Amino acid sequence: MDLNATLLGQMLAFGLFAVFCMKFVWPPLLDMIEERQKEITDGLAAADKGNRALEEAAAEKQTILDEARGQAREIIDQANTRASGIVDEARTEAGTEKDRILTSAQAEVEQEANRAREELRGQVGAIAIAGAEKILHREIDGSTHKDLLDQLAAEI
Repeated sequence: MDLNATLLGQMLAFGLFAVFCMKFVWPPLLDMIEERQKEITDGLAAADKGNRALEEAAAEKQTILDEARGQAREIIDQANTRASGIVDEARTEAGTEKDRILTSAQAEVEQEANRAREELRGQVGAIAIAGAEKILHREIDGSTHKDLLDQLAAEI
């Protein structure tokens, strides 16, 4: 193969083209590649950060849910305690009302019995006077014998 001027011109043109590319084309391409690599790295870091934030949010959500469940259990326990208290209070009030009604009824029964006794005493006195009049067949001093009969009725 012959080395001629064409081949030397082509080599020189290729060399100049390579130098031109290394000076003017290659640095912007390298800058764009580095910038793209940096964007990809930043994107991956942001994705990792987002995943960590998502995991933290999920953990926080679980914590909040657990707290809410605990508060709900506490509210339910308080409501059950209050309901038991209300039931106990109602039972106590009912027992007090029952005792009051029983006491009132017993007093009323006792009052009625006393009235009946007094009425019976009066009737016994009247019967005794009527019986004594029949036995004696004469006029009896009413006031004297009435005092005696009242004493007798009081003793009965």
